Amino acid sequence: MSDTETASADEAEISASLTRYLHDKLKVEVAPDDDLFATGLANSMFAMELVVHLEQTFGVMIEGQDLKLDNFRSARSMAGLVTRLRS
Repeated sequence: MSDTETASADEAEISASLTRYLHDKLKVEVAPDDDLFATGLANSMFAMELVVHLEQTFGVMIEGQDLKLDNFRSARSMAGLVTRLRS
């Protein structure tokens, strides 16, 4: 498997994990590309909870420019952030 294929597989696995986490926390089905803020499922307080969850679960540090809202809009965008921070 190439590095690109491995990164894609990792990102898909992370996205699936985050989708399960969001379902457990929000008690609604969440698709990987659902915009959590546009749908009203998330607010700024929940965004901070997401930061802590990502840091603790995936062993990354999220700071500075990475704290922008677009990185937390969906499970897929968070998975992309985690994948990028891990590399």
